[in-house]
Amino acid sequence: MMVTKARDLAIAALCAWLGYMVFLWIGFPAAPLTGATAGITLAALAGLKADLPVPLRNACILGLGINIGTAVTPEVLQGMLAWPLSLAILTLCVLAILFASAALLQRLFGYDRQTAMLAAAPGHLSYVLGIALASGRDVPAIAVIQSIRVLILTLCVPPLISVVFGATGVSVLPENVMGLSSLLGTVLLSVPMALVFARIGVPAAWLIAGMVVSATGHGSGFTPGRLPDAMAVTALMAMGILIGSRFASVPARQLGRYILPGLMLTVVAIGMCLVGAGVALLMLGVPPGLLTVAFAPGGVEAMAAIALSLGYDPTFVAGHHVFRLLVLSVVMPLVVGRVGRQV
Repeated sequence: MMVTKARDLAIAALCAWLGYMVFLWIGFPAAPLTGATAGITLAALAGLKADLPVPLRNACILGLGINIGTAVTPEVLQGMLAWPLSLAILTLCVLAILFASAALLQRLFGYDRQTAMLAAAPGHLSYVLGIALASGRDVPAIAVIQSIRVLILTLCVPPLISVVFGATGVSVLPENVMGLSSLLGTVLLSVPMALVFARIGVPAAWLIAGMVVSATGHGSGFTPGRLPDAMAVTALMAMGILIGSRFASVPARQLGRYILPGLMLTVVAIGMCLVGAGVALLMLGVPPGLLTVAFAPGGVEAMAAIALSLGYDPTFVAGHHVFRLLVLSVVMPLVVGRVGRQV
């Protein structure tokens, strides 16, 4: 069993690297993330089991959070004053996506109301699946429909931003690389914080812990510099493996039934988020590309990584996506419980 898992992990790493190389060669934005995601998705659909061991997954997400934290500057902190209004707009977007998408799943595809609500949630997949398992809903449908949304956004947001808004991809990270002592100190402080965050239910605990410790150390001057490039690229490729591997456990015949609902819900979610980003643009004057990434209903880690790769403020993006998960944490039990009592 251990040999099989090690072999599958090695093949997954090779597929992710090949995808990265191809996307880098063609000039695709955020190549480590998007290329690895594409490579692993194809491999997973072909039957490869590409699950990352939990410690390795957490380590890579922590590394991503640490790298994001090094982009925090006084200017970024000052920009947070504009967040309350944009977060309020984001909340309305989340609710609109949830109810509109659920109605679409019920009327066009015949899903029951509780399954439709869970599949329509714009994010927080592990939390939503926990509710689905406890309530006996259609778990494969919910998982695949949500995974299609994350996959499409991960692959499409970088080129969309680059083409439409002219993102340059100029790094917002420090020019110098973090020293070994600074890196070890940041990691040693981040790990226990991540364990505490996970214990109390903070969304994206490992990402947020890495960001908090890194941002504090970087902003104070105690741990200057960014992650070594090899570590940063590895973390992005691991995120691509996590996204693409979601399709490994679903048979091809079953997967076909969920593609159209997943695509339609993704279109609805993107459309509503673009409207919300447009409203925020008019009211706040924040760059449209940054707002689009912050409002896009993809994974927290993936969207923050995309912001980092395209030269946008990743803390603004991560903050909005974490807030979206907090909104869903509050709303989903209330909505699903109410629906369950009506059925």
